[in-house]
Amino acid sequence: MPNESTDGRDAAAWSPLDSEGWYAARNATTAVRDALVRAGLEKEFPYLRADLNAFGHGLVELGRVSPDTAERLAELLRLALARGFGQDRDGDGRTPTAVEEHKERT
Repeated sequence: MPNESTDGRDAAAWSPLDSEGWYAARNATTAVRDALVRAGLEKEFPYLRADLNAFGHGLVELGRVSPDTAERLAELLRLALARGFGQDRDGDGRTPTAVEEHKERT
């Protein structure tokens, strides 16, 4: 864009490593992977990866899974909700992200 700052670099030199979206997606992917490992489901999500869209927004690709794996994931989510996961809110009224909760547990 004509008004967009390039910090003296050519736009063709852009790298995902210069993007906050990439690091957010990578950290979230790591949190999901760690949870899947603890649940014994790590081999069921072979397409799990961090990605960026054309606008530089971070995405987590979960990929396709079998119906049995989807049922197991749904049961894990039901159990987590029954135990109050996501019910605790910070003082600012927002729910902590999975990455934040993951950091608290390590």
